[in-house]
Amino acid sequence: MSTFDDRESAFENKYAHDEEMKFKAANRANKLLGLWAAELLGKKGEEANAYAIEVVKADFEEAGHEDVVRKVAADLGDIADAATIRAKLADLTPLAKEQIMKEIN
Repeated sequence: MSTFDDRESAFENKYAHDEEMKFKAANRANKLLGLWAAELLGKKGEEANAYAIEVVKADFEEAGHEDVVRKVAADLGDIADAATIRAKLADLTPLAKEQIMKEIN
């Protein structure tokens, strides 16, 4: 294999790794958002965890986070609006990335 092939393979592997980390971080942020919303709804323990999993699953409906925002906004009703939910998700994303990085190291 040539040096070019080695470099190309390394770039492909890095890209795949980076995309996997983005996917894991997005899922973790959605889970953290679900736990936050569950707390606002008065859910605790397994009920809160089950709700957080529902929020994670909602992200697979379409690209982007709007499917998650819609689900949580509908569930929370007057407790929090979509803008508040988006802001909370933005706040939780760095924490999610940090948690994922700690888990792989």
